[in-house]
Amino acid sequence: MAGPASVDGHSAAEGVNAKRAAAAMAMDTAEARLPRGHLITEQANPHSAALDQLGPGQLVALFCREDLRPQQAVAAAAEALALAIEAVAERLRQRGRLFYVGAGTSGRLGVLDAVECPPTFCSDPDQVQAVLAGGEAALLRSSEGLEDEGDGALAELDRRGFCGNDALVGIAAGGTTPFVLGALAHANHLGALTIAMACVPASQAPMPASIDIRLITGPELLTGSTRLKAGTATKMALNILSTGVMVRLGKVYGNRMVDVSVSNAKLRDRAERIISDLAGVDGAAAAMLLTGAGGSVKRALLMARRQLSAQAAAAALEAVDGNLRRALET
Repeated sequence: MAGPASVDGHSAAEGVNAKRAAAAMAMDTAEARLPRGHLITEQANPHSAALDQLGPGQLVALFCREDLRPQQAVAAAAEALALAIEAVAERLRQRGRLFYVGAGTSGRLGVLDAVECPPTFCSDPDQVQAVLAGGEAALLRSSEGLEDEGDGALAELDRRGFCGNDALVGIAAGGTTPFVLGALAHANHLGALTIAMACVPASQAPMPASIDIRLITGPELLTGSTRLKAGTATKMALNILSTGVMVRLGKVYGNRMVDVSVSNAKLRDRAERIISDLAGVDGAAAAMLLTGAGGSVKRALLMARRQLSAQAAAAALEAVDGNLRRALET
């Protein structure tokens, strides 16, 4: 789908100029930061100075010790993550969308988080999207050279109609990726919510975003290989962000994924167990309720606990924006 001719009152010509300015800004900033040896993610880890001399058991033990750092890094970023959850949830309540933008490992982690949302929360596939440098081909074959294009994400964002109502998370372990910086600058110009996620201090690599999530995991055991600790911390943070947003949107009841998409045998079994547990019925009754509800766990639970028809249960949910707890209490 082509992008709109105008966005938030800006003409198409102004949009083109903004893209050029955003790209130039990102590229100029990236050039000013070279070389990148000062970045903590590029420095050598003293704990692994003899990495090539360790036996298998020693390697595993060393990785286990170092992999405590991602947990600590995410915990230290708790305040920024909480701000991001509420800000993104508010955008989505207003029919905005969430976009992850990244290159290499960072971009692939964004894709992974985005594609897991529909089966887990029965969300519209357009609600959480990912833009990866190199597109789908880069999922299976690295195309790291494309991350140096400051305007590389803009055409794809425009094609998807990205606008000021949306939210964009720019993911870059080292915080200097032009592909990501250009996307953030473009999103800022449109008035979208911008969130930066990086594994270096802001003082080393400032990023143009309204919410700054820094996951300081320190030097990697294999120098510069940010698919390791930095990747682990990024995956954890994205898990928290997307799950937290969906919880705030009412797609969870207690700790159950009551908006689960019943798309295979495993997920149908999970859905039936949720209904059985929360409605206090046996497995056969839960299966009948789920079928009668057209595969919707929420409707099935309302049918069982409030003695409603499938149609009435659907109407009750629609009246409260799909929030099961509110529907049960009404």
